[in-house]
Amino acid sequence: MVARRDRHWTYPTPEPSIDRVSTVDQSCAPACADLEPHRPGSDGYRRIMVAMFAAGMATFVLLYDVQALLPELVRAFDISPTRGTLALSLTTAALAVSLLVAGPLSEVVGRTRLIHVALWSSGAVALACAVAPTWETLLGLRMLQGITLAGLPAVATAYLREELHPSAHGRAFGLYIGGTALGGMAGRLVTAPVADLAGWRWGLAAAAAFALVCAALVAWLLPASRHFTARPAGARVALGQARAAVRDRALVALYVLGACAVGALVAVLNALGFRLSAAPYDLSVGTISLVFLVYALGSVSSAVSGRVADRIGRRSTIPAGCAIALAGVLLTLSGSLPFVVLGVAALTIGFFCIHGLASGWVTARAHLAGVSTGQAAAFYLFAYYVGSSVFGNLGSAAWSHAGWPGVVALASALLLTVSAMVAVLRHTPALVEPARVA
Repeated sequence: MVARRDRHWTYPTPEPSIDRVSTVDQSCAPACADLEPHRPGSDGYRRIMVAMFAAGMATFVLLYDVQALLPELVRAFDISPTRGTLALSLTTAALAVSLLVAGPLSEVVGRTRLIHVALWSSGAVALACAVAPTWETLLGLRMLQGITLAGLPAVATAYLREELHPSAHGRAFGLYIGGTALGGMAGRLVTAPVADLAGWRWGLAAAAAFALVCAALVAWLLPASRHFTARPAGARVALGQARAAVRDRALVALYVLGACAVGALVAVLNALGFRLSAAPYDLSVGTISLVFLVYALGSVSSAVSGRVADRIGRRSTIPAGCAIALAGVLLTLSGSLPFVVLGVAALTIGFFCIHGLASGWVTARAHLAGVSTGQAAAFYLFAYYVGSSVFGNLGSAAWSHAGWPGVVALASALLLTVSAMVAVLRHTPALVEPARVA
């Protein structure tokens, strides 16, 4: 193994695989210590992880706060389930498009500035959603919500890769994704019980208040970037970065993988509320929201899979997530409510294993391929949220036209596509950091 010296610290070049991380050489001069990446156990590392965990929760609370309320919105505005799902799918579609701008923008204005603007502005829009007078106004505000939310997911993994020691990348990405998992759960659990008691408007207002508290916590804790280097602005530069981000075969496979994985999850969850609110279950919105407690398992799954991948590699860990997710989807075919909940739990565990590893893999691969990490992350998340929007809406359409078996068929096909992308990744040569002897 050949030692490589960066501008401020020294660490060994990794083995010929992008799936393992290296450790920093302990011989770095004391004068360089202040500029080293934050190591696990340090005060900076703890502040970053708590702040990014809170930021992930805030973002996904606001993104998915309407999902548990879909049956309530359908009744309140007298619309079809497919039209009601637009309250979520238009948000994710707007988010997807905005990521293509937010990623390159972060290379110019900086990561932390964009994170703070995204959290505060999206909280303000969420408050406006709670008082929307008409369905069309609510849809317009939800689209604006997608635009304001784009700042955090566009830069989160790039910020973590730049500011944290390489040995912590797997667990850090896992913990961040765990925060998004709990945010997705909180988005349903905060809004639905409040909506049962006081109506859907107060449910959305509660989610907005939760997100603004998280924004304040992030403003207090998140350290400013120390290893971010601004890149030149301009359409030609951005276009060149975009071309580079779609030339690499592994990156493209990861984009498709993310789109299909989240599409399977959102298709199932969008239709689940309609299934459980109908006979023979006839559950209330608040009771249905308790099913989303399984999202806590997703948080654990992403953290654990990150640690496992640090030891055995992403290529060997992601297939296990695919198998668990597919088994969970098939288990929901049972008419027994406990088995349906168990199936959703397995799907959640498998999905967050896949997404947690794939999102970190994108920035690692992009860095080694000489591609802008912000641009690559933006493309991955663009595909991810397009998948959420398109396949999530198709899930509701499948429920309306073919019942639950139609939803399961759609989700299964998407997860089989994920498995195909994993096969592509396993046969794509890994990249290594070019060695530069000090």
